[in-house]
Amino acid sequence: MDFDSQIQEWLGRLSPISLDEMSGIKLMNRTDTKFVTCKRKLAELLELAQGKYFAQQIDGSRIANYRTVYWDTPEHRFYLDHHNGRAPRQKIRVRTYLDSDKTFLEVKTKNNHGRTKKKRITVPSQERQAVIDAGGTPFIQGLTGATFDDILPTVQNQFQRITLVNYGKTERLTIDFNVRFHNFETSLDAETGDLVIVELKRDGNVYSPILELLRRVHIQPSGFSKYCIGSAMTNGRLKNNIFKFKMAKISKLVGYRFSVPRV
Repeated sequence: MDFDSQIQEWLGRLSPISLDEMSGIKLMNRTDTKFVTCKRKLAELLELAQGKYFAQQIDGSRIANYRTVYWDTPEHRFYLDHHNGRAPRQKIRVRTYLDSDKTFLEVKTKNNHGRTKKKRITVPSQERQAVIDAGGTPFIQGLTGATFDDILPTVQNQFQRITLVNYGKTERLTIDFNVRFHNFETSLDAETGDLVIVELKRDGNVYSPILELLRRVHIQPSGFSKYCIGSAMTNGRLKNNIFKFKMAKISKLVGYRFSVPRV
């Protein structure tokens, strides 16, 4: 059985949880911890999670499809803030949940204490004018100081996501894989092989059963920004010293070459 089939097998054995049942677990002001691994270890993790976690299920499916467009200034302010380790820092994105056809304009802010706060509004589509007409300009200006005259679409990603919820309903675990990037500035595309990005989202440092399971399968904490890595993989003109080092480590971990394109 290949790793994709193993993931499907163990995911299907978890008890389901609906969106309505998850309504109280939004964690919009939260602590995030990211882990990077491969599909083989994800299958092992899902096996260990049996009897401890629910799997989010929507219309009978436990794997959701996402498309996200990130916006940045022509000088790549938000990308460089992250690369240079500045805090607080922000990102502006428009995300579509493809299975439900719901789209949100979102601003994520990470503060000096490692907490992430996300605010969002519903918009009809990812089209620039549709986002503006839905109140996008005052929304982002109030949070970032930028308007849509200051920013432009830079990178799009598409990926699949599994969402797990612990039985105590105190945390969410998102598991992203099959991540693909497209850069609007360079027209370059990039894929990520067997890369899996696990993100633990909880309100503060409450007890997390998944941390012990992650240790058991030797999955270590590792920061990973889909926006920044996707930008570095598809635009060789960007400052990328920090991300090149991270991509070299990920390449060894997942057996897939992550690289910056030559200019």
